[in-house]
Amino acid sequence: MKPAPFEYHRAYLSEEVVALLTELGDEAKVLAGGQSLAPMLNFRLARPSALVDINRVKGLDYIRRDGDALCVGALTRHRTLETSRAPEVRDGFDLLPRAARWIGHYPIRSRGTVGGSIAHSDPTAEWCLLARLFDADIVVLGQRGTRRVASADWFTGFLTTAAEPNEFVVETRFNRPRPYGALTEYARRRGDFAIAAAAVAFDVVDGRCSDVGIVLGGVATEPLRVAEAEAIVDGAEPSESVWAEAARCAAAAIRPTSDVHGDEHYRRHLVETLTTRALAEAYARSAS
Repeated sequence: MKPAPFEYHRAYLSEEVVALLTELGDEAKVLAGGQSLAPMLNFRLARPSALVDINRVKGLDYIRRDGDALCVGALTRHRTLETSRAPEVRDGFDLLPRAARWIGHYPIRSRGTVGGSIAHSDPTAEWCLLARLFDADIVVLGQRGTRRVASADWFTGFLTTAAEPNEFVVETRFNRPRPYGALTEYARRRGDFAIAAAAVAFDVVDGRCSDVGIVLGGVATEPLRVAEAEAIVDGAEPSESVWAEAARCAAAAIRPTSDVHGDEHYRRHLVETLTTRALAEAYARSAS
């Protein structure tokens, strides 16, 4: 299929993007990498009145540290993070390059952007899970200036966010360095959307787990952080029995819907298996 008719606007400055979004109204969409938006346009699942192309906007393609936080510009491509060996990424955020390998296929990773994924808010998207895992703030620019939105408040439902109509994502600020982490997911084919995913991270101090994070994808309308499962691991000595107990807790905590990819019971089974694997992998990294 072909997209429904729309106006096309190319912006060169961030302020120009805001002005265009304000002028064009609620039905305008921002175009970054287009790896999520373009298929929706082609299938007419999205029918914006106008597209605002931000690919030529200066100053939105960067990876840098600001204290403990890792700041990633909205136009940073998935592939850039995947191949990064920079010390600012490796120190506390080395899960990000490893997670990027799960995203689609090479052409998608070469074109798609971190900001676009965060703005699209797919509950199975890797960057959305990691935004919750690393306690990220989403930085948006709009008519009233720049503001930060905590990732816990950013994802408001399936493909919906806390952004105002004239705002667009300019940066994702991963606030909490996490030394040991892992992401596991399951899809029918490599590169497909995940049916379920689990992202975990923790530290090991004096032989016990601390600073635990467990986030699930594909089982709710937004990335789901599971505090009950985190509490089981936090303060415990690392062991297979702890991983198994936390994974069972995570599976019991979700209320997944059934669809053509799997019913509720299947998704619970996936969550239990994936969470166990992710916890074991994260611990193996801490011990290596």
